[in-house]
Amino acid sequence: MNEEGQECWLCGRPLGKRTERHHPVPKSRGGRETVPVHPICHRTIHAALSNAQLAKLGPAPAALRAVEEIARFVRWVSGKPPDFHAPTRTKR
Repeated sequence: MNEEGQECWLCGRPLGKRTERHHPVPKSRGGRETVPVHPICHRTIHAALSNAQLAKLGPAPAALRAVEEIARFVRWVSGKPPDFHAPTRTKR
C-alpha cells in the first residue's frame, strides 16, 4: 500500500513507499476505522500495548503518545527518513 504525501497517524512523519493500516480501536473491540502508519510505528504500537489497552486509550493518537514507551519511540524515530526500518523490541 502506498500513501506517499500523507503523514503517519502515530509519529507525524511523512509516509514512504511502505505503509500499513492500523485500527485505532482494535477490530476485536468493534473498531472499523483504519489509519495509515509506518510499519515500524505499527509494530511498536502492538509490541507496547495489548488490544485491551488500545481500546481503553481510544482512537486519538495523542493518547498513545502519552504512554511513556510510545513517547520515547516517537522522539527517537522523529528524525528518521520515511522508509526507515529497524527491529522492534518486544516486551519481555
